[in-house]
Amino acid sequence: MHSEAHDLRHHGDAEVRDDGSALVDLAVNVRADTPPTWLRERIAASLGSLAAYPDGRAARAAVAARHGLPAERVLLTAGAAEAFVLLARALKVLRPVVVHPQFTEPEAALRDAGLGVDRVLLREEDGFRLDPAAVPEDADLVVVGNPTNPTSVLHPAASLAELARPGRTLVVDEAFMDAVPGEREALAGRTDVPGLVVLRSLTKTWGLAGLRIGYVLAAPETIAELECAQPLWPVSTPALAAAEACVAPPALAEAAHAAHRIAADRAHLVAGLGEFASSGLRVVGPAEGSFVLVRLPRAAAVRHHLRDLGFAVRRGDTFPGLGEEWLRLAVRDRGTVNRFLRALDQAMALARR
Repeated sequence: MHSEAHDLRHHGDAEVRDDGSALVDLAVNVRADTPPTWLRERIAASLGSLAAYPDGRAARAAVAARHGLPAERVLLTAGAAEAFVLLARALKVLRPVVVHPQFTEPEAALRDAGLGVDRVLLREEDGFRLDPAAVPEDADLVVVGNPTNPTSVLHPAASLAELARPGRTLVVDEAFMDAVPGEREALAGRTDVPGLVVLRSLTKTWGLAGLRIGYVLAAPETIAELECAQPLWPVSTPALAAAEACVAPPALAEAAHAAHRIAADRAHLVAGLGEFASSGLRVVGPAEGSFVLVRLPRAAAVRHHLRDLGFAVRRGDTFPGLGEEWLRLAVRDRGTVNRFLRALDQAMALARR
């Protein structure tokens, strides 16, 4: 059992709240310049029906159709974070295992539910890649991210499917999968992997973190268990309108286009960061998400100097398996990245003094 004192409740938004609100945000993994106008208009159009209780049937059917699944395999949630709480409360598990470093909310939710959590720590020297054999055979719940936040590693779908066992729930957090061109290595829509639960978020690509909308894809009996743990009307009418809009073909085409743009902008960021290799900065690669993880000397001091220079980045030391020499950087457009790289140069020089 691991119980190191990582702050599992620290998230990137803490870097840009209060006095950080004026900073250029490379701390939060939400696509910039979102939500788009057409989506804001769809959400606004739903406000006329707020007097009625939310009816999630149309949105649920739309999400099911997007993944080629029957509706009873879909549960809409108030963001992917709610899904972690539902899984922790609803599923009767004895030995949950979380693969780290990854998003800390699953472990926090399991601990809040009174469960002891074992950690499988992926190692920097392995490129934070998953070895399915590292997961204990008797784990009856395994949680893994793909692509993983904060490492930006995309695990092969075949490696993840190897984790499936009779009597085991395999939770794959695909909150950032729509930022991967072609969504390669996705397990969403698969019904041949026993015990598979896939979580998706619509908040990252569409800039809806304030609206809270995501969904779970799983076997009908698992969906029924999770639904029993949900409060009544858990997803608001505006969030349901957003869900329906975001899985429609025009939105999927826009998201696919955005994924290619993110990949190009990420390549530009990674190339720029490569210029700092002689100063000891290392990028975890190949990065496949909308963010990159870097290791650098005096990272805490660099982060504080970056704040003074107008840029917020995400500290890495709150992720189990990482220490204070790690920072996570969200991918932004080339102009923002170029300004950030100049600031990073200054911040690293200041930290060396």
